[in-house]
Amino acid sequence: MKELQRILSESGCSLVVRDTEGNVSLHWKKGVRDLIWLLDNDPGRLKGSEIADKVIGKAAAALAVVGGVKRLYAAVLSERAIPFLDASGIGYTFGELVPKIVIPEGDDRCPLEEIVLDAATPSEAEALLREHFREMQERSQNTK
Repeated sequence: MKELQRILSESGCSLVVRDTEGNVSLHWKKGVRDLIWLLDNDPGRLKGSEIADKVIGKAAAALAVVGGVKRLYAAVLSERAIPFLDASGIGYTFGELVPKIVIPEGDDRCPLEEIVLDAATPSEAEALLREHFREMQERSQNTK
């Protein structure tokens, strides 16, 4: 895990994944978009993997559980993520534990953490996130 933490820190990426075969991949998208992409396009990479992420809130934790991640490191971990991680048996370490994820522009709760706030299960959180992204895509297409 130390190697993944080093890569995360030195590369400037947002997510590092080491699959069960030892292959390491770096991902750069904001928020949980890389986790969603991996679930949709390369789910085998997540199953049994170790990941290092800059920020793990409840939303990212839910997607890690759904993807079958085995272990993770979060530079910043939200206390709201811990119940999903503990219930699934994902091992985790972190640099900083915070009560909630805040957006860089201010002190409001992260929009993704807000979306999944009331989700009781990782699958429910995933469905809420997918609906949110679908609505965003539709709005974007309607404004073109």
